[in-house]
Amino acid sequence: MWWHDYWTMPWTFWPLVMIFMMVMCMGMMFLMHRSHGDRSKRTIDLLNESFSRGEITETQYRNLKQILES
Repeated sequence: MWWHDYWTMPWTFWPLVMIFMMVMCMGMMFLMHRSHGDRSKRTIDLLNESFSRGEITETQYRNLKQILES
């Protein structure tokens, strides 16, 4: 009948939408994971700056650095 020819397009279109959504989700997860690594590096850089300015002692520096690296 005529409606079988007309409605085949949505059935072929939805798998493409699902694949696109999966790729978008995976891309978002990759970007979020990558930005997490940058944040921990910035935290250690701030710790190094605080130690170099003399705001924290060497024992505090070692303890905090050990916590951040674990």
